[in-house]
Amino acid sequence: MREIILDTETTGLNPSSGDRIVEIGCVELLNQVPTGEFFHTYVNPERDMPEEAFSIHGLSTEFLLDKPKFKEIMEDFLAFIGDVPLIIHNAEFDLRFIDAELLLLEKPPIERSRSVDTVAMARRRYPGAQVSLDALCRRFEIDLSRRDKHGALLDAELLAEVYLYLMGGRQRGLDLNSDISKLKKNQLLQDDLPVRSVRQHVPSAEELEEHEALLDQIKNSIWRTK
Repeated sequence: MREIILDTETTGLNPSSGDRIVEIGCVELLNQVPTGEFFHTYVNPERDMPEEAFSIHGLSTEFLLDKPKFKEIMEDFLAFIGDVPLIIHNAEFDLRFIDAELLLLEKPPIERSRSVDTVAMARRRYPGAQVSLDALCRRFEIDLSRRDKHGALLDAELLAEVYLYLMGGRQRGLDLNSDISKLKKNQLLQDDLPVRSVRQHVPSAEELEEHEALLDQIKNSIWRTK
């Protein structure tokens, strides 16, 4: 099963007030395992970068000036995500921004039925606990040393690991070599089974008499027809 882990960085919190996407990162999963395929791009938001947003992801107005606009990367982005499930941390936030960009280009929004929200998954599994990406990485002992600031591709890679744990991944993973070794230790091999001689099952005279007595009680017994 193909799935896409998706994350974005933006100029702020509200696309309705003019905030735009500045970075998109996607990681491809097959059967919940990263394939190494990814989509990543910075996006020129065609506006200035507020200081609050810059402090989170470190993407300045100057850095983004020569980056492609959303309309220039849209087709490649949509082709990469296809129509498969989208695994997103706080899905509604990212999808609102993507939908706002698509709306500007008169394109249909992303179907919400496609999204899997890992925040909601974590809250169901760990009620009352912190469910930020950092908190979940610490819970699952995922290395955060590279994450001095938010980044769409890095966060998508981290979320791929978190998602695997939320789905029961590390517990479900199989070490086949280890399992085979245990199997050999705990089970007898065919050559080790004891050899037994063939038993004879000949009825005794008493058993034959009892069988005949039973047949006497059965009308038109098939065992006495010739």
